[in-house]
Amino acid sequence: MDLGSRDAFTRMGTLGIEEEFYIVDDAGRPAAGIDDLIYGSEPPEPLVDRLDHELFQFTIETQTPVIERPSDAADELATIREALVRHATDHGYRIAAAGLHPTARWRELDHATKPRYRAQLDRIRYPQHRNITSGLHVHVGVDDADKATWIANRLRWYLPFILALSANSPFWNGFDTGLASARANVFENLPNTGIPTAFEDFDAYRRFERRMVDTGSINDRGELWYDVRPHTGHGTVEVRTPDAQADPGRVLAFAEYVHALVVDLAERYADNESLQTLRREVLDENKWRAMRYGHDAEFVARSGEGTESVATLVDDESDRLGVDGLGTVFDEPSGAARQRRVHDNGGAEALRESILLGS
Repeated sequence: MDLGSRDAFTRMGTLGIEEEFYIVDDAGRPAAGIDDLIYGSEPPEPLVDRLDHELFQFTIETQTPVIERPSDAADELATIREALVRHATDHGYRIAAAGLHPTARWRELDHATKPRYRAQLDRIRYPQHRNITSGLHVHVGVDDADKATWIANRLRWYLPFILALSANSPFWNGFDTGLASARANVFENLPNTGIPTAFEDFDAYRRFERRMVDTGSINDRGELWYDVRPHTGHGTVEVRTPDAQADPGRVLAFAEYVHALVVDLAERYADNESLQTLRREVLDENKWRAMRYGHDAEFVARSGEGTESVATLVDDESDRLGVDGLGTVFDEPSGAARQRRVHDNGGAEALRESILLGS
């Protein structure tokens, strides 16, 4: 089995965006549409080889082309999204985006029949049978495998902050969980998820990949579903933390930030900056705070002394990296707060409508 290699890491600073969506009917309810949209018809040209489905028959995924310049990201994302909405409309469907579909009940939904997913369902059982989560994944190209591993290690500190800003899944199976990102909680019931431990170098990560395959723990490298990983096939660092978003502006804000973080860390790697030891327990605590409180989270500070708010981190990171999107996302109501407000004012029907693309 191909586990990728050092040779994949050849380009620095390219960008790729993967989004997971829900296929729904006119009322925003889950619809088993992958046979029509994936297998039963040819997608429009922008989606050729960039459209796939996920575990359930109402979940679908898109990938942008490799984006050479971050300034092109908005156009590339719009092209893919518009093509997906058009493709779905042509077959009588609509497309929705959130970390969890707020009223979907997993027991009532059909799984995809793809052999890879059937094998996962047989091996993992209950946690995978209910995994109706949708996320946003950002890839940034890195030109050296050890550098990519070092960057992935260092990115772990920022993942709870990214999750808190993106939190967009308060509802699960039709009820309010009290969490800002129930998706993260549901997804972490799967094996090989969450914030990983640090890896000494790329060879250590590849040995881990090989061991997991050889011991039957996973069937392929794609089943290491950690929040960040050096992607040994694409030659990227992949951040998998954010909830899915209906608003493309939010997607672009997270892509902008992750890209800036990776480029900054690459420069710090070149300067031989020492890698600070980060306790996994503190990282996990901060991720829990992000799941629970979203924009209102207070994180255990890296120094171990006191806490720091999402607001403070937005200001610090925006100034440090020269990014604009974080402030825009934070200044608006969070996805979780917005969903709760819509539900309080209009009920489940309005809530489903609010997560439709273009609504």
